[in-house]
Amino acid sequence: MAKTKAKKVTPLMQQYNGIKAKYPDAMLLFRVGDFYETFGEDAIKASEVLGIILTKRGAGSESETALAGFPHHSLNTYLPKLVKSGLRVAICDQLEDPKMTKKIVKRGVTELVTPGVALNDDILQSKSNNFLAAVHFGKKLLGVSFLDVSTGEFLVAQGNEEYVDKLLQNFEPSEVLVQKQFKQRFLELFTNRYHSFYLEDWVFQKDYGYETISNHFKVANLKGFGVEELEEGIVAGGAAMYYLSETQHNKIEHIQSISRIAEDRYVWMDRFTIKNLELYGGNSLNSVSLLNIIDKTISPMGGRLLKRWLALPLKELDAIKKRHEMVAYFVESEEFYDTVQYQLKQISDIERLISKAATGKISPRETVLLKNSLKAILPIKEAAEHSKNASVKLIGKQLNDCTALIAKITESLLEDAPVNINKGNAIAAGVSVELDELRSIANSGKEYLDAMLERESERTGIPSLKIAYNNVFGYYIEVRNTHKDKVPEKWIRKQTLVNAERYITEELKEYEAKILGAEEKIQSLETNLFAELISYLISFVQPVQENAQLLAQIDCLLSFAALAIEREYIRPEVDKSTDIEIIKGRHPVIEQQLPIGDEYIANDVVLNRKEQQIIMITGPNMSGKSAILRQTALIVLLAQMGSYVPAEKARIGLVDKIFTRVGASDNISMGESTFMVEMNETASILNNISERSLVLLDEIGRGTSTYDGISIAWAITEYLHEHPSKAKTLFATHYHELNEMTTTFERIKNFNVSVKELEDSIIFLRKLVAGGSNHSFGIHVAKLAGMPPVVIKRANKILKQLEENHAHKEVKDTLQAVSNEEMQLSFFQLDDPLLEDLREEILTTDIDTLTPIEALMKLNEIKRMLSKK
Repeated sequence: MAKTKAKKVTPLMQQYNGIKAKYPDAMLLFRVGDFYETFGEDAIKASEVLGIILTKRGAGSESETALAGFPHHSLNTYLPKLVKSGLRVAICDQLEDPKMTKKIVKRGVTELVTPGVALNDDILQSKSNNFLAAVHFGKKLLGVSFLDVSTGEFLVAQGNEEYVDKLLQNFEPSEVLVQKQFKQRFLELFTNRYHSFYLEDWVFQKDYGYETISNHFKVANLKGFGVEELEEGIVAGGAAMYYLSETQHNKIEHIQSISRIAEDRYVWMDRFTIKNLELYGGNSLNSVSLLNIIDKTISPMGGRLLKRWLALPLKELDAIKKRHEMVAYFVESEEFYDTVQYQLKQISDIERLISKAATGKISPRETVLLKNSLKAILPIKEAAEHSKNASVKLIGKQLNDCTALIAKITESLLEDAPVNINKGNAIAAGVSVELDELRSIANSGKEYLDAMLERESERTGIPSLKIAYNNVFGYYIEVRNTHKDKVPEKWIRKQTLVNAERYITEELKEYEAKILGAEEKIQSLETNLFAELISYLISFVQPVQENAQLLAQIDCLLSFAALAIEREYIRPEVDKSTDIEIIKGRHPVIEQQLPIGDEYIANDVVLNRKEQQIIMITGPNMSGKSAILRQTALIVLLAQMGSYVPAEKARIGLVDKIFTRVGASDNISMGESTFMVEMNETASILNNISERSLVLLDEIGRGTSTYDGISIAWAITEYLHEHPSKAKTLFATHYHELNEMTTTFERIKNFNVSVKELEDSIIFLRKLVAGGSNHSFGIHVAKLAGMPPVVIKRANKILKQLEENHAHKEVKDTLQAVSNEEMQLSFFQLDDPLLEDLREEILTTDIDTLTPIEALMKLNEIKRMLSKK
């Protein structure tokens, strides 16, 4: 049998294959000369993502392979596109000068960039964190960690599946690490919403995680960070730290602490609530989120913190009041407001700049930006320290002046330092005597050459001599042909042109060696001096990070003040009661979307656990029911974030949980029936309510038949009313039959969003008024939507027939079955007095005169009689 001929592999491809084998899950950018090349499957993927040409290396030969590449100086253009598409990218550089070796150039991976581990400005978003998350599946609980290598933030938490799901939605990680054996479980729970990477099982071990984190922080235990008891969270944190080392991120001194996400400190909102309230993004293509409206922050640090505050509203009264007090001071103190606003505009992203310094990736120009930013903090510090507000004064005292660092950078770097240290002219004069001397040599070249030219012209009698430089000969003297007979014998001819000859001399060669040597030494010296400066910078990581966090707080509070001034928001009163009282509340997003000249119709909402626990809001579609529900939640949310709110007056009893459930047609879910999704989410609400919860239900039961829907909506409302927590609830519905509930349940009140009926149309007044609505106006809405007149006419005719002939058939049939003596009494022992009463109650009911609601109320009455047994 003939042997298979082995495929020939070039030395370059042997080297490539060896490095690629170490990074099988990453796209390898392989530096070849002035290009980064990709091969094989990587090349095919790169050409698709980047839109670059796909060619073949060794076309037609045995070693033929796909090839795609781009110039090395375009890395910052192409790398972000690869990473944002979810790819892990290994950057393989030449580790030696090709001129210095006759063998194949030594290469190695210098950085592994992944969606969750990036320091490149073109990949990062200034006002968003770039979190790497890790999820650990423990025996009972899940652990989760969030690490942003670009800022040094490191957070851990643990809880049930729903809690971890909510945190993942809030923190929006760019990449999630998961244990391989739980890959399927992760996808079942969290779907395919995240770029995921699956690590070996051994990484997710308690001892490994604890040891990894403790070693990094150089501590014996983690008690000082307040995370000691979060065992599952620590395992997740250890996995994240492992991943940093695996991706060649070993300079991480800027990760200075680890903290817990304290679940009990913040308002609970599940991911459905976050989506339904449109906190971060709208549910339609052009919709505007709450964050878009309230974000008046100036600095990137403030923008990132505002997102965190929105994700985690406070439920500690003192902390909320402290924020409100500081906002009030900003609003009332115009001079302080103007000073802070102006200075914040002068401050760069110092949190990420100091992280770049710690990772050795900061440039001279960025170092100057850091210095200028630190200088711009000083007027804020001074103004805050002289503030009359105790909390603002404390922030002023906590801000570090960093004068030593400012002075060091000022004396070390030129103000117009370049982006790249290799470009030269970064280090200031006076830092190094040797550098100053070398620069003098390099810079005195023109004078030296001018003097040589004058001397040689005089000596040779050649008036038109010219000294120039090119990369081939270095420095040379050019003589026109008319004077070449005057050239001294010692000059060496190097090139003949049409009209001239070029020569070199011993003196020129000596001068060239001196100049070029000086330039090489200058570059080496500048690089070393800059490295020393960066080492000094690293000792200031903690104070700069502290300043970044304090400035972020100031920026958020200033943003709240700007919002209050611009939009006429008022300071809410937050207390420990369980009441909510909002007078003339407005929806913060909708009021900003109205056409110029249109006024937002403000509404009052009063909820309490004694008299008005549940407000049943009826009214036609498009009348504004949903807006009233959402604005109530958003006002509560803003108040507990520490912001002022869009209302004339607001008193908010601390809320600990906000639940929203929007009906089936507003939440289309793939793979499951929308009605099942609706019921699952509603069940989750009913199983988790507390006495401080705010529940918003919008068109519950709409995903099934009318009478099923009415029955379910009724039962849910009754459950909320009878539950010991007496959770405050707003229930928007177009089932006007539910208005009857107020006659049986004392804390349910009816309201409707009023409309004005004209002869053949309606006007939406969008005003919430007491009392129920007894008409759905569905056909009117269809008319407004532009439905053909023939359809409207036919719909009115069918509606009239249904109302006259068939309105109650389903309910009557049901009650007929209930009243059938044989069916009912087969379940009863007739010697039971209560059951005799029930039998009498059912048999004496005249089902022909019952309305649907009376039938439901009758069933409810029977249920109550049975529950007393």
